[in-house]
Amino acid sequence: MPRHRLPDLVGEIADTTLSLDLDEQKQLYASLGIPEYWVVDTKGLRLFAFGLTQAGVYEAIQVSQVLTDLPIALIEQALERSATETNTAAANWLMQQLQSSLTPES
Repeated sequence: MPRHRLPDLVGEIADTTLSLDLDEQKQLYASLGIPEYWVVDTKGLRLFAFGLTQAGVYEAIQVSQVLTDLPIALIEQALERSATETNTAAANWLMQQLQSSLTPES
């Protein structure tokens, strides 16, 4: 019988489903053993990020382990920018931030 691979990270985009995504969906993904779960609140321009503990429950995280050491705050800043800038400008800003964090200091 073939084994199905589960994703390392699942994200939900919440417009009218925020409470469902932060409760029932979160419990579902935890029961499946998904290491990280993110919920983007499109109205509040927030990102809720959770990491799965050894006990099999999600706890809020500030840094992604799946997307190696990515600060959740950086994604939130990009979301905030998307409210006042074009999506392209916000995405370009995020890419610049990521590239500068990967460039070794001289």
